[in-house]
Amino acid sequence: MMPQSKITCLFVDIGGVLLSDGWDHSSRALASKKFGLNPIEMDIRHNQTFYTFEIGKITIDEYLNRTVFYEKRDFTRAVFKRFMFMQSK
Repeated sequence: MMPQSKITCLFVDIGGVLLSDGWDHSSRALASKKFGLNPIEMDIRHNQTFYTFEIGKITIDEYLNRTVFYEKRDFTRAVFKRFMFMQSK
């Protein structure tokens, strides 16, 4: 018989349950308004890319390259990321 191993870590996703969703539709709508982005285009690009980011196959910078910074913007990546991170409570 194999010896039993102790569970040492438990990983859970509590976003939207104990915490805010962070980067949900309403947060992206706020970002669109604040930064002058097309909200429909942003949602389409988000939906095409977010799962790949969420499972760790691309970085946040790659996600932002595909959803926001695929063209020149009047704001920096750092400013946008700060806004994005502030949406999670």
